[in-house]
Amino acid sequence: MISWALWDWGSAAFNTVILTFVFTVYLTESVASDPKSGSEALGLALTISGVCIALVAPVTGQRSDAGGRRKRWLAVHTALVVASTAGLFFVHDAPQYLLLGLVLVSVGSVFSEFATVNYNAMLLQVSTPATIGRVSGFGWGMGYFGGLIALVIVLIGFVQPEVGLFGVTSQDGLNIRVVAVFAAAWFAVFALPLFFFVPEAESSGEPLRHAILGSYIVLGKRLARMWRTERRTLGFLVASALYRDGLAAIFTFGGVIAAGTFGFTATEVVVFAITANLVAGLGAFLGGRADDRFGPKTVILAALIGLVVVGSTLVALPGKPSFWVGGLLLAIFLGPTQSASRTFLARIATPGREGEVFGLYATTGRAVSFLGPLAFSGFIALFGTQRAGMGGIVLILLIGLLAMIPVAAPDHSGNTDDVATSGAH
Repeated sequence: MISWALWDWGSAAFNTVILTFVFTVYLTESVASDPKSGSEALGLALTISGVCIALVAPVTGQRSDAGGRRKRWLAVHTALVVASTAGLFFVHDAPQYLLLGLVLVSVGSVFSEFATVNYNAMLLQVSTPATIGRVSGFGWGMGYFGGLIALVIVLIGFVQPEVGLFGVTSQDGLNIRVVAVFAAAWFAVFALPLFFFVPEAESSGEPLRHAILGSYIVLGKRLARMWRTERRTLGFLVASALYRDGLAAIFTFGGVIAAGTFGFTATEVVVFAITANLVAGLGAFLGGRADDRFGPKTVILAALIGLVVVGSTLVALPGKPSFWVGGLLLAIFLGPTQSASRTFLARIATPGREGEVFGLYATTGRAVSFLGPLAFSGFIALFGTQRAGMGGIVLILLIGLLAMIPVAAPDHSGNTDDVATSGAH
């Protein structure tokens, strides 16, 4: 379990340091000619990468399961994320390097999602039905706290001092470029235990005799079967795909908004990120307790309502204090939403089909991954301000909330028979 969770600890360096709080801020604030055009370009680049994920990710888990090569493909995709992250070292703080930076961040984002497909599917290998929620929550917590520790090192070692570790300075963006190398090394080192100590998955028993196109046909047949017999599960997959894309947009554009809209310095962004990760980790643990007492749907709806209300307030309120209060409130709701979503699916999965359902959960979570970046960049283009992009993210969360309301809650007694209840939905 620990070896599995350490991958999440390591991957936080890409998700937190590169995508959210440090390098994307550097791209929009220092590399781009101005923050508005930089934010719009970043949103467009991540929209394109989201479309790539939507077209390819739904079959990657299916094919690795069938071939019994889940860990092998996780290793390949992890290596590609590490390589693209390290390549960001060559992105200097001049507009002519913006395209290179956007391409490398987008490539890293795509392969990070492909890796996550196989990583999430391994959850059933490292847990039992009695411990799956605890193990899943432990993984989320490791991700939050891994990101926190990485950000502390980045802040103290590279961002804050005039002369950082190894004598690096901010000239030509060198301190942030070295941060990219650090993030790549962090991910690579902490990913290794999984490959040494977690065994390869067994084949699903379905021979892989078809090409990529055939995989989409198989996927379509499985979804059609779910529509007939597992309507609640399918409804949850759709709703969670929507609101989880809103959550991903908060992570992706949080640092960019803090700097561009609320005037945070690079140091202030990292300090906020450290605090937010701590709050989110604590929120995940508290949300787990609430999940056990009130059920996962109650936790998900309450957290989504909180995210929509606080996010809407931030669209209107100016000033750094507003973002500190509102941003930390958002962080409190993030962890419970993520952990309760996994628990919800675990409780409604049809016995004998858990691996298939968790694979669909991992892939459909990014099947609409272009919506958040598209809403962010589209609202900026439509209204002419970065602040408006926040409204686009809130809209995606609201749509996900509305889609989640009609999905029937799991039987809190532990009954997971979705087939028996699907006809009512």
